[in-house]
Amino acid sequence: MAKRINVTKTHLPSLAEYQNLVEEIWESGQLTNYGEKATLLQNNLKSHLDVKHLQLATNGTIAIQIAIKALELKGEIITTPFSYVATVSSIVWEGCTPVFVDIRASDYCIDPDKIEAAITDRTSAILATHVYGNPCAVEQIQEIATKHNLKVIYDAAHAFDVKINGRSVLTYGDISTISFHATKVFHSGEGGAIISQNEELAHRISYLGNFGHNGPEDFYGLGVNGKVSEFHAALGLCVLPHMPSIIANRRNTVELYDSLLIDELRIARMSIAENVTHNYSYYPVLLQSEQSLLEVKDALNEANIFPRRYFYPSLNKLPYLRNHTTMPIAESVSERILCLPLSSDQDNDDTAKICSIILKNL
Repeated sequence: MAKRINVTKTHLPSLAEYQNLVEEIWESGQLTNYGEKATLLQNNLKSHLDVKHLQLATNGTIAIQIAIKALELKGEIITTPFSYVATVSSIVWEGCTPVFVDIRASDYCIDPDKIEAAITDRTSAILATHVYGNPCAVEQIQEIATKHNLKVIYDAAHAFDVKINGRSVLTYGDISTISFHATKVFHSGEGGAIISQNEELAHRISYLGNFGHNGPEDFYGLGVNGKVSEFHAALGLCVLPHMPSIIANRRNTVELYDSLLIDELRIARMSIAENVTHNYSYYPVLLQSEQSLLEVKDALNEANIFPRRYFYPSLNKLPYLRNHTTMPIAESVSERILCLPLSSDQDNDDTAKICSIILKNL
């Protein structure tokens, strides 16, 4: 049987390098509670990403939940129907109501021209996703938020090292959240972070993710356990120095995909602005119909190749939501979009094989 090719493959650093850090953790006896490795990773990430305040979190989902809590959001939160389910489930989990605004067909991000029509007297914030690491219309969204006195959270789960005009996309909005799950460009196995440029807000975030602690016997306020273990932090410390080569290798694969699929008019690809420094986190292709997608997906599966329908279904159709509003563009895109395999060590022959199977089955 042909080797299995998944939609993504976790970049693993040298096992010896990781073992060295594990031995240091063993010697210290401190496995969690913001030990040496977590503190070092937090500082290194803050420097690498060029952000003022960064707080590690257990994962990208609790990062969003803490962000909502830190901003004391109530009522309605305007969001996108085209994202991973955690974006919307976090809103519902925190007792707020998601109000969907459809996406743009070009970049799959929330359409800023449709946001104001969705604002009511119950709206407290906008929670937008940088889809596949492709930035939202951050300037226009901020103008709307300022005009209506709304908070802005960006779900930047896919946006590690993404920049707009040389500036980290994580510096926009009141809070950005990011995921360090094993499938992400940068990862720590499991993990995430909450980023803010505001010192007072950053302080609130720090205690919200640590049971509310102010020292061992006092509390600033309410909190949950959002900490990262030393083992996860150690893995992140091993991966971080390799980010330039990881992104460069992914870029090479993306460019090969582009060259092999460029003339196929039945495949559309995501539009990325020229002022964006992308991280090549995913390679989504938009097919002409759901039937075409299913035929391509089945043909790839038969060859032991497993792309992913990411994101599907459109989130406005989630069964636990009361009002199932129609989002024509998001629903159409979610039915037709397929993320092709992409990893930091993907073989060129495998990429060519994937494209050949797709072209034969359109």
